[in-house]
Amino acid sequence: MKNIKMKMARVEKDLSQEELAKIVGVSRQTIGLIELGKYNPSLSLCLSICKALSKTLDQLFWEAQ
Repeated sequence: MKNIKMKMARVEKDLSQEELAKIVGVSRQTIGLIELGKYNPSLSLCLSICKALSKTLDQLFWEAQ
């Protein structure tokens, strides 16, 4: 499942995938795969992304029912 919430948070911060990748220490491809729902990031990477985007784990990675 695509992670639209993460993509929207990144765009709201005016960050490209490349810029977010540099902040959290991964490749641009990793960020792209997470947004496409084709890669499950580690908890550590999730926390780094949340910190970079000023969001909580629930806001970015928890699916609403």
